[in-house]
Amino acid sequence: METANHTTVTEFIILGLTDNPTLCAIFFDFFLGVYIVTVVGNISIIILIRSSPQLPMPMYLFLSHLAFVDIGYSTSVTPIMLTSFRERTAIPVTGRIAQLGSDVTFGTTECFLLATIAYNHYGSICSPLCYSTHMSPVVCFFLLEASYLGGCINASSFTGCLMNLSFGPNKTNHFFCDLFPLLKLSCGHVSIAEISPAISSASVLKSTLFTIIVSYSYILHSVLKMHSTEGRKKAFSTCISHHTAVTLFYGTVLFVYVMPKSSYSADQVKVASVIYIVVVPILNPLICSLRNKEVKEAMRKLRARAHWFS
Repeated sequence: METANHTTVTEFIILGLTDNPTLCAIFFDFFLGVYIVTVVGNISIIILIRSSPQLPMPMYLFLSHLAFVDIGYSTSVTPIMLTSFRERTAIPVTGRIAQLGSDVTFGTTECFLLATIAYNHYGSICSPLCYSTHMSPVVCFFLLEASYLGGCINASSFTGCLMNLSFGPNKTNHFFCDLFPLLKLSCGHVSIAEISPAISSASVLKSTLFTIIVSYSYILHSVLKMHSTEGRKKAFSTCISHHTAVTLFYGTVLFVYVMPKSSYSADQVKVASVIYIVVVPILNPLICSLRNKEVKEAMRKLRARAHWFS
């Protein structure tokens, strides 16, 4: 066994979702298509928002950053997963830390952005007269900066604990280098190594989920007090897409990282991980942006402008 700052292996083998050749071929084509649509869809949303000044800020500013995070989130995992469908996939020790760090950074930033969007909805619906003050450019910049900073801090707690562990086996039963499958490969005591990321992740999940729940509680209370049916419909339309994204993302993340590990199998963890890492990033452009009337109108104007120049 090596000392705490060294590993007994130089690379980790990713076993992937399945070793069935037929399923591997099907999954490769499917997830490649999902990844391409994810990247193209989110880039399109970013370009559309940045080139359409008529879209109200800060709502679409946050959505453009959410699209950017989804690209990074999916890119940190999906290419490795696709490779595992075609051949034996080995990741060096430094690559292991880099993938886990980027995955946690983007995932945590997404949590903060979803909470920020919920707070923005609360301000626009419950306090419309004070909205410009509550969501001033300075406040928006602070919220965005805090989201990315929170992602980096949480990621450092994950990567830091791995750098102080030694490993013997090098085959991880997952499709990417997640923390808990890696801890199972450790030669030493992992209870201490689990404390820092557990505290950090719990703080992120509790604080962001609390913000979302409180925001939507106030929103629901305000909507029920509205006398206008049209006003209620517009308010619900504004929030329902974001609520769908939150449910999918937090539901699977809580299943993987909070539920007792003895209550589910490794295959169930893989399925849940696919949902929040691969599926949610492709759904966000559809449910958070493309269904929105303002976005559709901006797309129509952008197409008309492009047609006029051509």
